[in-house]
This record gives sequence, C-alpha cells and structure tokens, in this order.
Amino acid sequence: MADQLKNPKKQFQLNPNWAQLRQQLNSNGFQKQLSNPSETENPNSILGKRKSRPSDDSGDATPNPLTPTSSDSSVTDVIGMDCEMVGVSSVGNRSALGRVTLVNQWGNVIYDEYVRPVERVVDFRTKISGIRPQHLKKAKDFRVVQKEVAELIKGRILVGHALRNDFKALLLGHQKQDIRDTSEYKHFLREGRSRALRNLATEVLGVEIQNGEHCPIEDARAAMMLYLKHRKEWEKSIKDFARLKEKQKKRKPKKKKRSLRRPASE
Repeated sequence: MADQLKNPKKQFQLNPNWAQLRQQLNSNGFQKQLSNPSETENPNSILGKRKSRPSDDSGDATPNPLTPTSSDSSVTDVIGMDCEMVGVSSVGNRSALGRVTLVNQWGNVIYDEYVRPVERVVDFRTKISGIRPQHLKKAKDFRVVQKEVAELIKGRILVGHALRNDFKALLLGHQKQDIRDTSEYKHFLREGRSRALRNLATEVLGVEIQNGEHCPIEDARAAMMLYLKHRKEWEKSIKDFARLKEKQKKRKPKKKKRSLRRPASE
C-alpha cells in the first residue's frame, strides 16, 4: 500500500488496448480534426451555420451617393430642382409642368408637388414623367405652385440639369449668377456639347438613374451631388470670370465727347 502511494503512476497505468486505440486515432488525423472543430460540426446545427457563414461584405459595398447623408430637411442656401412635364395643346406636343421637386444640399426633399396645368392635359407622358391621371386629380393649381417655388428659390443658388426647360415650364426666371446648371458646366461637356444627366450620373457618381420612368427626386439629387463634387472648382471659376469682366470694364476706354466748334466769323 505504501509503495502504491509513493508511486501513483503505477496504479493508473493505461491499458494496452487503450494505448493501441489512441495510436490508431492519432494516425488517422483525429487529433487534427479536434484542433479545428468547425470542420467536423454538423452543418445543420445553428452553431455550425454561424461559424461557416461567409463574412458580411456589406461594409465593402459602395454606398449610393444619392442617399442623403443627413436627416436635415431645412431650406439650405443651395437648392436642387427637377421638373417633370406633361403634354398639352390639341395633340399634346407642348410641354406643361406636371410635377416639381426641390431638395436641399443634403438631398432631402423640401418641396414635392404634382401640378394641375392651366390647359387640359392630352398626354401624361407616363413612360418618362411617371405621372398618371390620378396624380393630378388632387394636384395643386399651377399658379399656387409657381408662387411657392419662387419664394423658396429666391436669393439662393439653384442647381439642376437643363434648368432653362424648368424655368420655361414654371414661367419663372432666376439670377444668372445663382444658377448652377450641370448641362452647361465646362467639365461636364463633351466636345463642347452638353450630356444627359443619366450619363453624367453613371460616369461621375457611379450610379444609374432614369431606367424607365424618371424620378424628379432622384434627378434633383443627382444634379446636386454632381455640383457638390465639383463645388470648389466650380465656384472658383465663377469668381475668376467675374473678376475678369470687372477688369475688362475698367480697361475699356471712355469715349471722348466731341466738342462743337463755332464757325469762324467772317
């Protein structure tokens, strides 16, 4: 008994059969499998699914640049605008305002209204405008919308694409120095010609728009993002142009007044 207490290892000596079994398991790679339990887990178990689930790639996905980055819906100093038209006149070939949307510099909507034109609508141009008869049943009167838009854009920088068409439909004007038209900005032109907003959005912003019915909210946001992306350079070019005009004005020689001479007396 005393010998057993002094040498306990001798008391618990492993059975030769167990030793042989352990050796076989090790030779078959069992120990390696235990060191990486995820390879032997039941794929139908919840834990197995969680461990074998591929990593989430959502963090690597490029965010949509048209998604507002702020919840601020205030009226900012810079406003983006887009309008959709419907067809009036006897054959519907003349454009009239059907919807107008304004967004702030964050891309949040500050105004979005369907418009009931003064004349009867002949062609809703739904495939492009997205406007349907039911949209205009409770739409605001044109004169009301015109007044509200005029008040919102007054004294502010207005961003849009081919804004001359929107001004024509709204029967409004705007200070030239406050217009930022992405169809006219020199860096967006190709061989001196303006390009479609859809193409600019794809090339500059990496986002597709106008696939089917147009969304004025999306279009106004696209124009705003294009402006903001080049804002520093754009504003600098406007200031430089204004300075150049001022210098030319000062250098312009003044016309000398011709003095009337009296005829010499005989």
